[in-house]
Amino acid sequence: MNDFDFLIGSWTVVNRRLRTRLAGDEEWETFPATATCHSVFDGGGNFDEIVFPTRGTRGMTLRLFDTERKEWSLYWSNSQRGTLEPPVTGTFDGDRGDFYGDDVHEGTPVRVHYIWTGVTTGSPRWEQEFSADGGETWESNWVMEFTRAAP
Repeated sequence: MNDFDFLIGSWTVVNRRLRTRLAGDEEWETFPATATCHSVFDGGGNFDEIVFPTRGTRGMTLRLFDTERKEWSLYWSNSQRGTLEPPVTGTFDGDRGDFYGDDVHEGTPVRVHYIWTGVTTGSPRWEQEFSADGGETWESNWVMEFTRAAP
């Protein structure tokens, strides 16, 4: 529990996202965001809302700690669809968190991997990877660099 306490508060976020996923594309787009994260269950969960002002959209992540399995489940949603995506689950080992799950991207089943690093540095980083071959190979397709927002 409390692994995600580092994320509580307000942030500015620089996003880098691959324009076309799972197509061998190497062109990345960069765009800003702001995020605010709130704790629930005394650190056993949290949720954030991220605003993408240049895109006119918002996202939300709900993170819950399973006290029996000792692992986190992370659920993503966005204002365009308004549904929770299938969760990714996992744990932290020191300064790194790895979370895996299964989803579908544009009709293709994918294995999803979220990676949290720099969680003790004050400048955390989130990365998303997809695998269309069951985890044999991975394509990084979205990176978020977090900086604490000025009070």
